[in-house]
Amino acid sequence: MITARSHLRIARPSRDLTRAEAFWVQGLGMSALFRGDSDGTAGTHDLLMVGLADASWHLELTSGGTRPVEPRPTEEDLLVVYLDAPVPDELVARLQEHGGKRVQSPNPYWNTWGVTVEDPDGYRLVLSTRAWSNS
Repeated sequence: MITARSHLRIARPSRDLTRAEAFWVQGLGMSALFRGDSDGTAGTHDLLMVGLADASWHLELTSGGTRPVEPRPTEEDLLVVYLDAPVPDELVARLQEHGGKRVQSPNPYWNTWGVTVEDPDGYRLVLSTRAWSNS
């Protein structure tokens, strides 16, 4: 049964795991939790898992392998991080230095309450100034 403590994995294809790692690890400040290379057998692929060691979630990025999948993000595919503080300019600059591109969101809410940055594969990261509230 799913609980509030259940671990969450967000899996996405990537064109280039080296560029993705630069964005998520050097840019955002996550850790590379696991790396694996395809051995060429059916169903295998290169793999990078990034996140924070003590978090109950992580991001899995896959590339290449015997059946590569091209990323197909839309402008509404968002990963939102609630900072509960202003978004530091140096963080946005670091994300851009590591392959990110600052963009405007089609949803004015995210432009008011955060900063949106596309990762090297076109998926969007929103750094929200708000605090998470489930009410």
